[in-house]
Amino acid sequence: MARRVTKSPPPEPFEERILDIDVVDEMQGSFLEYAYSVIYSRALPDARDGLKPVQRRILYQMHEMGLRPERAHVKCARVVGEVMGKLHPHGDSAIYDALVRMAQPFSMRLPLVDGHGNFGSLGNDDPPAAMRYTECRTAPAAGLMVDSIEEDTVDFAPNYDGSEQEPVALPAAYPNLLVNGSSGIAVGMATNMAPHNLGEVIAAARHLIKHPGADLETLMRFVPGPDLPTGGRITNIAGIRDAYAKGRGTFKIRATVAVEQVTARRKGLVVTELPFAVGPEKVISKIKDLVNAKKLQGISDVKDLTDREHGLRLVIEVKNGFHPEAVLEQLFKLTPMEETFGINNVALVDGQPLTLGLKELLEVYVDHRFNVVRRRSSFRRQKRLDRLHLVEGLLVALIDIDEVIALIRASDNAAAAKSALIERFELSDTQTQYILDTPLRRLTRFDRVELESEGERLRSEIEELTRILDSDAELRKLVSSELAAVAKKYATPRRTVLLDGETQTPVAAVPLEVADDPCRVLLSSTGLLARTAGGDSTLDTSGRRAKHDVIVSAVPATARSEIGAVTSAGRLLRLSVIDLPQLPEPAPGTLAGGAEISEFLSLADGEALLCLTTLDESSPGIALGTEHGVVKRVVPDYPSHKEELEVITLRDGDRIVGAMELRTGEEDLVFITNEAQLLRFPAGQVRPQGRPAGGVAGIKLGDGARVIAFSAVDPAADAAVFTAAGSPDTLDGAAVSAKLTPFDQYPRKGRATGGVRCQRLLKGEEGLLFAWAGPAPARAATAAGKPAELPEPDPRRDGSGVPLAVPVAVLAGPV
Repeated sequence: MARRVTKSPPPEPFEERILDIDVVDEMQGSFLEYAYSVIYSRALPDARDGLKPVQRRILYQMHEMGLRPERAHVKCARVVGEVMGKLHPHGDSAIYDALVRMAQPFSMRLPLVDGHGNFGSLGNDDPPAAMRYTECRTAPAAGLMVDSIEEDTVDFAPNYDGSEQEPVALPAAYPNLLVNGSSGIAVGMATNMAPHNLGEVIAAARHLIKHPGADLETLMRFVPGPDLPTGGRITNIAGIRDAYAKGRGTFKIRATVAVEQVTARRKGLVVTELPFAVGPEKVISKIKDLVNAKKLQGISDVKDLTDREHGLRLVIEVKNGFHPEAVLEQLFKLTPMEETFGINNVALVDGQPLTLGLKELLEVYVDHRFNVVRRRSSFRRQKRLDRLHLVEGLLVALIDIDEVIALIRASDNAAAAKSALIERFELSDTQTQYILDTPLRRLTRFDRVELESEGERLRSEIEELTRILDSDAELRKLVSSELAAVAKKYATPRRTVLLDGETQTPVAAVPLEVADDPCRVLLSSTGLLARTAGGDSTLDTSGRRAKHDVIVSAVPATARSEIGAVTSAGRLLRLSVIDLPQLPEPAPGTLAGGAEISEFLSLADGEALLCLTTLDESSPGIALGTEHGVVKRVVPDYPSHKEELEVITLRDGDRIVGAMELRTGEEDLVFITNEAQLLRFPAGQVRPQGRPAGGVAGIKLGDGARVIAFSAVDPAADAAVFTAAGSPDTLDGAAVSAKLTPFDQYPRKGRATGGVRCQRLLKGEEGLLFAWAGPAPARAATAAGKPAELPEPDPRRDGSGVPLAVPVAVLAGPV
């Protein structure tokens, strides 16, 4: 079967048109069109309401959706969809990003959106959640931006497809551009405007309304500088004045930092405010990079302790041996803790991008506000005139209500009734139609009184609005009073501190590291360690005492050196002086403060710190006395590579009861036993031994006797012996009688002898509970560190004691 083939008709002839266009002209035209679109429709704010088109569309659409502050939150995705579908023909991410920024209190000085959910964190360290999770509604400040927009206060223009109308600017009841600032990059230009304090800006605007010829200096008395949402410190005023005068200028923002004692051992820098748009993660990352690269010194750790209750708290721990002030100067120089903010006040004025100073920005806003209030007043007056016209018609009808009803009943239809009423009562078409639409139940005597009252009120309001429209002074007064009401309700205290750069203390003059200056390291009776300035001074024992101020050991040192700490277990532990907290020069005889021993040394259960010693190998060494009566002088051989050394080999069950660094080697060594025996002999009778040695016999002990005190005393200085007797079962072991005796009453005896009696025990006293020998005058304290009274000196070395008012736990003399 043959297939029929149909031929398609030939194509219709067409006229070929080829346009010869220079590529330069095409590129120029297309680029200018694109540039105009970016400048006018995206990147730059309008100087009247301070909003970019996307921000204005978000606020207007949320207003149209009824998302007022007293209403519930709705999903941000719903708002973004409404804005994108009706007003903003761009991607949803651009709309959501703008919405998020308007909800961030660290980005906006007066947030316009009340967000619910994760809207990001400072510096965008934590990005906001997706719009399907977050919720929003307008903030109270947004209500001020759209207030009276339905009263013909601003012009409207068609949206992108002509199906909707959108405002070209919002009424803006406060100067939003100055208060919240703005930033954006257009084509060939950019804007970067700093936020300001609402109360200050409104005060300047009100002054300009009253004094249109005010100069910049006068306005800067009200607006001295930006007020950033994150606080901080602005360090130079000159750049701000340039920006306010010419629209361009720079200034530096510094973090707010305080030097605090962050641990018992170290000071730190506590950051509570960061420069605008700088987050803590950015600062932490930069610090760690600089420390790893060894470009930043003196920092041991950085912690971000920020929470909702306390706000931003960034703790930078400073190493011991470094001045926190100098470290802080490094941080300002090398990290984002000091940032430069460049002001570039570019905004649209009548559709044209202009660079504006402070006065020009205020003038544009004030003129806009005059126009808004004038149009609002005209709209309200016309509404009241229209209402008054209807009220007057109703009053005419009420006067002859019976005739009105009769005319309506006699008419064949509504048109005939309308004509009859117009002819009979000389009413307008609008009044007549309103009368016909009014229910009969309202045409009563009571409603007549209400209508007459309403008419009087309308005439009064019309008169007031007419006066505003006819008088420039009244218009200015009204605008100024409305601004004052906004400031009273929404103004907040200034957050950013303004500092004149010329008056600041030159922190860089402080050296970075602590100098290796002489100091004294002190150990208190209750186990506190500290260092004070001055290596050669001594503490007077006169004067008022404070808690913990009984100094049981003190050694001279330098700030960057090491000392030794001797324990009851026979260990010598190295201790870095720079790690100890430095106290101010103490009052005579006092030491209030310090850090616990446990912050620096690890001691076993039952192990106590007895004394401090220098590690100078040219010194006479350390003298030790044990509970079993062993004495030892340690050769000062302390290898620098060992953090822990053994200074004596103790026998089983023995422990050190006293230790002291010898100053001259000519001291007398003193043992005191629980049986009230005291042995005094020259230190020269004890041959120095190496660290592993176990010592030699010091005092001869009877059965059951033990040593309760050991010390070294300078025989050339005034010294005293204190002994306290009692029973271990009495008052929880507290001594019931005590005696203070001059040291020179005790004769020297040979080493390894029994010594002499130092106190006669009374009935019920089983032995000595506490004893001490050292330089006079002695000072006593209780276990809680409170001062304790000592008995009068008793010249009898074997005399009995006298009762004590409070139990004595520790004694110390001048150090």
